[in-house]
Amino acid sequence: MADRPEDHPAGGAGFEPITFRLVTEADFPLLARWLSRAHVARWWNHDFSAEGVARDFGPAARGEEPSEDFLALLDGVPFGLIQRSRFDDYPDYRAEVAAHIEVPPGTVTIDYLIGEGGMIGRGVGTRMVLALVERTWIDHPDAPAIIVPVAAGNIGSWRALEKAGLVRIASADLVPDNPIDPPLHHLHRIDRPI
Repeated sequence: MADRPEDHPAGGAGFEPITFRLVTEADFPLLARWLSRAHVARWWNHDFSAEGVARDFGPAARGEEPSEDFLALLDGVPFGLIQRSRFDDYPDYRAEVAAHIEVPPGTVTIDYLIGEGGMIGRGVGTRMVLALVERTWIDHPDAPAIIVPVAAGNIGSWRALEKAGLVRIASADLVPDNPIDPPLHHLHRIDRPI
């Protein structure tokens, strides 16, 4: 994957393309600002201190962890974060999800947020997911599917997945990201196009 272009346009007719670039340590103040915003903190429940962001995003930014963290950009301006990883690289998480549904070897998962509040409700979340789905088929040619668990209460998130073509295949109790949430999650899947 090191030889792929860092930016990948994806959009649609009449839309400015969404591009991605890998998160660097220089982006940590931006991530901290986004993680501190109420609409993000509600679902991510993340330590947004400088130390917390460095601890949690530093290994991926330095290539020490197999997950990939991307900033999503419109017209070169960051508006969101999307993370991508293989279930196989996180065996405990894979086992938790595989207790409820089949998780084929090589399957990818994503997590995402829109950091800029003014972008919420404008369809960019759906476009961001769709763009990364398309990029995943190119970047990970052996990935058979993408499976994304989402807290059932995070309606905007799972609706964005469904609008991007993922299908809800099950609902199951998983450990929530935010301890205030009930464990019910909806599990969405999209398979590699034939």
